[in-house]
Amino acid sequence: MIRRRDLLLALLAKAPELRLPGSILVHEHILVDFIGADAIHPGRYDPDEVFQVARPKLEELRAYGCRRLLECTPQYIGRDPRLLARLSQIVGIEIWTNTGIYGAAKHRYVPAWARQADAEDLARRWIREVRDGVDGVRPRFIKTGVSGAPLDELDRKLIRAAALLSRETGLTIASHTDGGGPAAAEQLEIVSALGVKPEKFVWVHAQNEKDHTWHQRLARAGAWVEFDGIREKTLEWHLVCVQTMAKTGLLHRVLVSQDAGWYHVGEPGGGAFRGYTYIYTHFLPRLQRGWARTLLVDNPRAAFGN
Repeated sequence: MIRRRDLLLALLAKAPELRLPGSILVHEHILVDFIGADAIHPGRYDPDEVFQVARPKLEELRAYGCRRLLECTPQYIGRDPRLLARLSQIVGIEIWTNTGIYGAAKHRYVPAWARQADAEDLARRWIREVRDGVDGVRPRFIKTGVSGAPLDELDRKLIRAAALLSRETGLTIASHTDGGGPAAAEQLEIVSALGVKPEKFVWVHAQNEKDHTWHQRLARAGAWVEFDGIREKTLEWHLVCVQTMAKTGLLHRVLVSQDAGWYHVGEPGGGAFRGYTYIYTHFLPRLQRGWARTLLVDNPRAAFGN
């Protein structure tokens, strides 16, 4: 019987253009737990089961040339650096974890203590995570999020804290942004006012904003515009977003990813775990020559570092 891995290698041998050595996926997930900050606790899932579910998906991804995956699950939604380190060692892909707190989803994942702390206190906690590590793993970027525009005071505090952390450590802020262009612009204003360069801010889920002028405005201001969630039903729209940015000379400010994976804690077997290869098999072949390397190699390195 021909194994799935052998079939994959045969496919790649016939279509080497699908491989992109050194490529980086900037927004993916392995594990998520949406029970909420007040109810989440250790022991809600079996790490060995998650490992067995995620491993073959990551091995499949590695065959396409991926060298790094940024795992964007924040604290209080299932962040598990120890699991990520174990998968990284076995699979041979760098898997980066994050620090910060996620304020989107109407603050469901903001714990009570964080609501009471000020921005400086939050930043100090996260700086310690960066310096000391979390379960022996150093966070390599900041993940936060806001619930909409105009930002409420809790969202503004989380963004101020992320900016203070970025200013101290040099880490890049990736912010899940509900509220489209206006919310992205307001965040960038806060970040810039605290002395953080615009290129340290990533507007996550920019594809949800249908007005391309907002994408261009934030990119021209120096921020990164991230079109993630690439999948079959969104493929054409994502291509339009990227093509529009390229036509206006702004491809160098664009990031793309899939927001895939997702072992869902609480669902039998983790539910439907979406693999990571669609971007290689369906999205990259539709791009003009040279764009794939810009979007999946050069831009991620410029945005998040080496």
